[in-house]
Amino acid sequence: MPEQRARKYHQDRVAETLRDEIGAMIEGELSDPRISFAYISQVVLNPGGKSAQIYVAVDGGAQEEADTLDGLMAARGYIRHELLERMGKRHIPELTFHIDRSEKMKARIDELLGRKRRTGLRIQSTEQSG
Repeated sequence: MPEQRARKYHQDRVAETLRDEIGAMIEGELSDPRISFAYISQVVLNPGGKSAQIYVAVDGGAQEEADTLDGLMAARGYIRHELLERMGKRHIPELTFHIDRSEKMKARIDELLGRKRRTGLRIQSTEQSG
């Protein structure tokens, strides 16, 4: 049991380091014009540590998201090489980038719930006045 906790703790630390380092690269080192303002929202490391899913939140519309994803996928080799140098590990996981749309979906759900509440209040007030 403690061995599993230690493994999980190690994976969490590696994922956090990947998030910090890749985020720093996106902010200042990657000069690809396709990459717009973005940040790493989550890193999911597969149990074996051979691959990692990197979720990127992008400010902008669908075109900016697609361009940023293309730019990051093109820079994967450079990012892995830099991670190898910075982290001092023997193996760096294969990186796969995905767009994180959870904030936009959350905002849309909040908007719809707010609209439902307002509509529900109007219906109740007309029933009470009638």
